[in-house]
This record gives sequence, structure tokens and C-alpha cells, in this order.
Amino acid sequence: MTEIAIAFDVPGLDDALALDEQLGAGPEYAKVGLELFTAAGPEVVRALKARGRRVFLDLKLHDIPNTVKRAAASAARLGADLLTVHALGGAPMVAAAVEGARGGNTRVVAVTILTSFDAFSLPPGMSHPFHGMIVIPQLAEMAIGAGAHGIVCAARDLPFVQQFCRKPLFAVTPGIRPAGAPAHDQIRVSTVTEAVQLGSSLLVLGRPVTGAPDPGAALAAARAERDAAFAPA
Repeated sequence: MTEIAIAFDVPGLDDALALDEQLGAGPEYAKVGLELFTAAGPEVVRALKARGRRVFLDLKLHDIPNTVKRAAASAARLGADLLTVHALGGAPMVAAAVEGARGGNTRVVAVTILTSFDAFSLPPGMSHPFHGMIVIPQLAEMAIGAGAHGIVCAARDLPFVQQFCRKPLFAVTPGIRPAGAPAHDQIRVSTVTEAVQLGSSLLVLGRPVTGAPDPGAALAAARAERDAAFAPA
């Protein structure tokens, strides 16, 4: 079953706990990104874990291997369930993150290309869409070969990635929207139904849920759309 992560892109700890309350009990991950982690630090991970929420620590680590290894070890001690690193950091860096997280329950997933990025975001001379199509599966294959537990990519990249990796793939797909929701500042977006049918393992939903008048109801609707995508035609 494809799972769901909710982006806790809120200003601080109190806001995160209030959002967790609004969402209600459930198996969904809380995705703690740069905004919240910078504001509230490790305490927000501890607080959400204490409430029974799995935590997806989305820090997109990208540094020299030793620094990333130590940061991953810290994330594992915190109890983060998932941790992101940038695949563009290279195989030694990804392997170092996996080694740092070893001994805990933290799975390392490697970000390929951000969903806010498209071919036209590249510098002049690098903006052919073909380049993007090639680099994403190459990054995925490299990261998995370095020991990453999965990758992060746009849902629409998955069929091409799966051709390269040729094995079961834990794929986290950001930029997911319920049917009819706006794209906001992300470019390569997909609906819940599309992402499920393309093979996503973990759907990341943000503002369409957290910005809704009733986040709990919006999450329930997203769950229903996810479940319906599995139903026989």
C-alpha cells in the first residue's frame, strides 16, 4: 500500500503540535523540513515521535562525506524514520550517510532532482529536457548502488527510473496534489491517483492538506483518493 507523508511546513514547535492534533491519529509520516527544523530543532522530532508519529526528516544533506555521516548518525539517535540526502553529493557521500544511520531505524533516501526544477531552470546550454530525463535515473541508480534505501523524485519520473533500476524501488514522490488542487510553486506535480498508479511508495502532500480549512478532513479525502486508485477499473 502506498503511504502518505504530510509536510509540516510550519513556523515552530507549537504550530507543528497543533497541526498534528488537527490531522488526528493515523499512520502518516510528519515530514519535518528546513523551515521547521531550523526553528524548532531536534525537539520537534522528539515531540512528534512521543505522540506516536513517524518522522520523515527532510534536510537534504549535501556536504563532505564525513560531515554527512555524523549528521545522519545524529538523525538516527533522534529516532528519525526517514532522512533525505542529495544524490548529487555522490556515491561516497550517500554511502557515508547510510553508514552513519546504521544501528538505528533511520532509512536514508536520496533526492534526485527537486520537483520545483525543470529543464528551463538549468543554465544556458544545459536546458534540453533530455538531460533531465537521463540524469534522474542515473542519480537513482547510483544512490541505490551506494546503499540508499530509496529515492525521492517526481512521480512522472518513475517509469523511466524503473527501467534503469530494474528492481523493487522505495520511491518518495513530492509535489502530490489531490485532484483539482493548485500546483503552487512546484512544477513537476502529479495527482494522488497518478502517483499511485505510477508506482509511488510514499506520497508527500503539503499545502492542499495543511492549508485546508479542516486538515483532518483533507487528509481523509487524500486517503480515500489513494485507496480508490488501487481499486479495479
